[in-house]
Amino acid sequence: MQLSPHTRLGPYEITGLLGTGGTGEVYKATDTRLHRNVAIKTLTGPDIDRLEREARVIAAMNNPYICSIYDVGDDYIVMEYVEGDPIRGPLPLDECLNLAGEIATALEAAHSQGIVHRDLKPANILVSRGNVKLLDFGHAKQLSPGRANGDPDTIAGTVLGTAAYMSPEQVQGKGVDARSDVFSFGVVLYEMISGKRAFPADAVLDVLNAIVYDEPRPLETTPELQSAVLRCLNKDAAQRFQSMAEVKEALARVKIHKPKKPPSIAVLPFANLSGDEQNEYFCEGLTEEIINQLAQIPGLRVTARTSVFVFQKRTEDIRKIAKTLDVQTLLEGSVRESGTRLRIAAQLINAADGYHLWSKSYDRKKAEVFDIQDDIANAIAKSLRLRLYHGSTVSIPAYEAYLKARHYLWKLTPEGLAQSREYYEQAIDLDPDFALAHSGYADYLLARTILGMIPADEAMPAARASARRALDINPTLPDAHAVLATVAMLFDFDRLEAERRFDLASGREAASSAAHVLHAYFYLLPRGRADDAVKELEKAMRDDPLNGTLHRALAISLHEAGRTAEASRELHEALELDEHSFQTMTLLAMDYWTRGLTDEAIAWAERAYSLTSWHPMPMGLYAGMLSRGEEPARARRVLEKIADGRTYGAPLGLAVFHLLVEEIDTAIDWLNKLVRQRHVAGAYLLLYSPLGKQLMSSHRWPALARILHLPEKTSR
Repeated sequence: MQLSPHTRLGPYEITGLLGTGGTGEVYKATDTRLHRNVAIKTLTGPDIDRLEREARVIAAMNNPYICSIYDVGDDYIVMEYVEGDPIRGPLPLDECLNLAGEIATALEAAHSQGIVHRDLKPANILVSRGNVKLLDFGHAKQLSPGRANGDPDTIAGTVLGTAAYMSPEQVQGKGVDARSDVFSFGVVLYEMISGKRAFPADAVLDVLNAIVYDEPRPLETTPELQSAVLRCLNKDAAQRFQSMAEVKEALARVKIHKPKKPPSIAVLPFANLSGDEQNEYFCEGLTEEIINQLAQIPGLRVTARTSVFVFQKRTEDIRKIAKTLDVQTLLEGSVRESGTRLRIAAQLINAADGYHLWSKSYDRKKAEVFDIQDDIANAIAKSLRLRLYHGSTVSIPAYEAYLKARHYLWKLTPEGLAQSREYYEQAIDLDPDFALAHSGYADYLLARTILGMIPADEAMPAARASARRALDINPTLPDAHAVLATVAMLFDFDRLEAERRFDLASGREAASSAAHVLHAYFYLLPRGRADDAVKELEKAMRDDPLNGTLHRALAISLHEAGRTAEASRELHEALELDEHSFQTMTLLAMDYWTRGLTDEAIAWAERAYSLTSWHPMPMGLYAGMLSRGEEPARARRVLEKIADGRTYGAPLGLAVFHLLVEEIDTAIDWLNKLVRQRHVAGAYLLLYSPLGKQLMSSHRWPALARILHLPEKTSR
């Protein structure tokens, strides 16, 4: 029987009915002693003890997002009165994430006390003054120690909770734990995002079947939030988030994309580093020309000359200048005289953090410098147009993430590659239709395979898929064609497909440095076209002269073409650009060794070995040199890191070792094992190194060349 207004339950006076359920009612009442509103829950039916259990459960928790318990009567409990509305969607993303975080915090507090709610649904989540209050712990379960996954009070075949928000294990009458609440939370969150049920159906039985067997329709939201919801809703509890703490971590990673500001840039006056007055005029003219060129890019806001020249020869912090001019990016540069030439350096800077997004140097003859001013301004503006817009379709944040990914990729270290992957994924998340980001991610996978960090049969198909995704968006993208060509050459041994793809890549002006390197190293050199490889890399270096990897690849190609003196100079240039490159040091050691300069060779091999503990080539090289230097004990200790050669890529180190100790047949045996691992790129690393000539002079070379689909005669 319902209670009428003015009915007294102890010191509490009923003022109205708030809600009715299958087992009782909830009333609004006044505490006549404290003169405050309260909520009173009564229970009908035989199980009066449930009220006391619910009171104990609520009392065990103390959380601002959980309704508080005030008092317990003979057949009622008194709780905090919450004036608010049940949570409902669709909600704006920022509001949705805030409220979801509060719900997760409330459940985390309950779970920390061993309490599972078991009836999480919008009706039990009120929003009051912008915050949530979690209500109704009538179905909650206090799990006993050692029985976290069991539910001894639930009779097999019965279920507790509201059908649409149950977990699969609840529907099936199985024992539940905190992961059941994770599922129900996912259902509620789905509704908060979309305003629709995750498992819509008219009949209860159809809803229950959908919960157990069906997947919800995809949400129109960010990739991170979609992923978090789907993991909450996994049918298998072991595959869900295992705690609400994990849920909160996932929600914290969701990116809220704010409205984009139109891109903006200020070109700071180029600095004259030579002291020549004529160069001073040239710097000012160059700055004006670049401003004029950039001003022609549609949608780009360019700070006028009068504003930027205020900062000529001033030393303010770059971020302060950007704030004063209200721009997102800054271009600064310098002009330096060197003999009969001028070197013009330019760099694009992200104003928010001072990070260098792009830099390039231009070398020109000093004679008639004013005649080439427009040419240089044109080149810089063209490069910036590509980097700021990439066809005027890509967001600035996505392109910035892409540039950072490329920066770290070129380091070719485990740490650099990890950073590269993070930024590529960030770029794709920010703009799923960014073709260069998909192509770059394929290049990242390719780099890991080439370095022997991941098996080819694992990474190559993924690289191919990512490159094809890039071509779905932009069918003419040279970098994606170059990746597919390299996969065809190294993984499929399909020379005709590699040739076709590289033709598509190299025939376009927008081909990147990476595309040129892949073409030269993994197609032209293996086809015995070392001179063409040199030309390809020289073409790349005209646009990217300070790239140490390009200089290293050019050195290898020059050595293969028989131009050993030039190759040595390029190796030293590469090392000057990246003094921590173990790859360059390894090649220098090999170069000195082949020229009979053993002391220098061993010194460089030791430095390369000391810089890396993961690449087998420096290990095999240093061990081989130690063994030849009559230090077999030290050599064995180094070789222990390669062990029995079964690890992916390890045969490369053993092939190098046996080559140095003049056991050519054994070295070729290890190369064959490397090829059986599908690490063809590793074989190329040795074959086109300064030591490779010894392998190609062996009577067993023709057989190995046939396996690798290489010409039996080389250009050497």
